[in-house]
Amino acid sequence: MLKINEQAREALIGEVDGLTDEELNKKSADDQWSIKQVLEHLYLMEAAVTKTIQTQLETGEVVIAEEKPIELTINRTMKVNSPDFSLPSESFVTLEELKVNLAATHQDLKELFESTNDKQLEDRAYLHPVFGQMSLKQWIPFVGYHEMRHIEQIKEVKSKLGLK
Repeated sequence: MLKINEQAREALIGEVDGLTDEELNKKSADDQWSIKQVLEHLYLMEAAVTKTIQTQLETGEVVIAEEKPIELTINRTMKVNSPDFSLPSESFVTLEELKVNLAATHQDLKELFESTNDKQLEDRAYLHPVFGQMSLKQWIPFVGYHEMRHIEQIKEVKSKLGLK
């Protein structure tokens, strides 16, 4: 279940390692996110998903949701607006600070998954803005697919900035 998340995180870190803090914080255009903003969005989203799963496990009603094609998340031809809670700031942040935050949210999701049984995750759901009701079990690998989507975005930003 966490395999896609681990693969995505490894690829994500590989994509940004070696970039300077200035490169991370630079935008290719005023209306585009910097790499730093993409990374910030990722840990804000991961933290929110973890918190939502925890809340649904504690207080949510049993809802059986059909399995969704979450692997389609990687497809960047469909534009999706980020929820307000996951919008990044304009502030300058270092790669080390970003890595600390990414590691913390990744660990929190991993611990939540490891401390919860599959039945609990299958029997509760939460509304996704594109896929509709999605089981908590699918929300966990969704985080990995979402990250893979944004790895492609980072590659695009790097290309526009002339970075390798």
